[in-house]
Amino acid sequence: MKITSAQFIKGLNGTDEILDDGLGQIAFVGRSNVGKSSIINSLTGQKDLAHSSSFPGRTQEINIFLVNNKYYFVDLPGYGFAKASQEDRERLRKLVRWYLFDSHYIQKKVVLIIDANVGLTDTDTETLDALEEHKKEIIVVANKIDKIRKSEQARQLKFIQSAVGYHKVIPYSVDNRIGVEDLMAELFSDGQRSILVV
Repeated sequence: MKITSAQFIKGLNGTDEILDDGLGQIAFVGRSNVGKSSIINSLTGQKDLAHSSSFPGRTQEINIFLVNNKYYFVDLPGYGFAKASQEDRERLRKLVRWYLFDSHYIQKKVVLIIDANVGLTDTDTETLDALEEHKKEIIVVANKIDKIRKSEQARQLKFIQSAVGYHKVIPYSVDNRIGVEDLMAELFSDGQRSILVV
């Protein structure tokens, strides 16, 4: 599937009727500054669709993007931003957890984005465990693969794969457009879950 249209719809802090309109929801989740917004931009071919920043913790709401008038890309606030206040970190953690686990919304896929060079952090592992516990359809994206020397990429990806088990791991680079087609194919394939929207 090719993305021919994409637009920002709104930012949410809770239940909204827009997510009850029957379109498929694909969620993007990961720690702050791991590149969620940049990945969404690279998939849609729109450089400034999702606001990315070198300043971690910029995404403070659940941002909704309409793709091909058929799906919603759901950009969730990043976790693990140490410079945020404890109150803000807890609010965002609860918001992400509410959408993924406590709300009635069902995601077609959840894209867990990690830093390829860092591997899974403790918080990434906790998030993956929670997604598995709630039987989500998970894709793991190892972003910023271009920051690793080519001679070391295979070893690092093998390490990441062993950490995530059977889940598909897609090496990704926004700058070099590595993994874009692979991720697109996974996002829009008919997985085990039907579409009822990380």
